[in-house]
Amino acid sequence: MCEILYIHGFASCGRGVKSTRLAHRFAPTKVCAPDLPVSPDEAIAFLSELIETRRPSMLVGSSLGGYYATYLAEYFGLKAVLINPSTRPYETLAPFVGENRRFCDNAPFLWRRDYLDSLRKLDTIPSKADYLVLLQSGDEVLDYRHALKRYAAFKTIVESGGSHRFENIDAYLDMIERFHLQRK
Repeated sequence: MCEILYIHGFASCGRGVKSTRLAHRFAPTKVCAPDLPVSPDEAIAFLSELIETRRPSMLVGSSLGGYYATYLAEYFGLKAVLINPSTRPYETLAPFVGENRRFCDNAPFLWRRDYLDSLRKLDTIPSKADYLVLLQSGDEVLDYRHALKRYAAFKTIVESGGSHRFENIDAYLDMIERFHLQRK
C-alpha cells in the first residue's frame, strides 16, 4: 500500500529526513519514497507509473520534487504537500549542468543541458489540485516568494527563518496528517 508518495529534490534520494519522518508518522508501509531517475522525463514516467499502479492518495514533494508533484497532482487530480517547492528549476538548476554528486550517498550523476528544456515543458500552473505549501523564508537555495505567489490560491504557511532543508518537518506532521485526511 502506498498512501503517500514522497518525491525528493535535486541530487537527493528517497530515504532522507523528511521521508523518514513521514514514514514514522504514517507507518513505513504507507509511505513510498523511491530514488528517482536523474532525467526529468524518466522521473515523470517512473512516478506516473507508480501512481497508476500504487494509487497514492497524496503526494509530498520537496524542492524539485515539489515541482514534479505539482505537475503530477494536476494531471492525476491528487492533493499535494509541497515543501520549499521549486517553481523555475529550468533556471535555478542551469548552473549544475555537468557532473554532480548526490547529497545522500555521494554517487556521481550527470545533469544535462537538455534536462532544463524537459523541466520547462513540465511547467504547470496549479489550479485543479489541492495543495498545502510549506515555506521557510530563510531558504538559501530558492526565493520562497516565488512559491508564495504561484500558490497564493492555496493553503500556504511561511515560517520565518529556516533553510532549504526544512529541518523542522516534525512541527508540521499534524498539519500534513489533517490535510491528508480532509476531503477535497
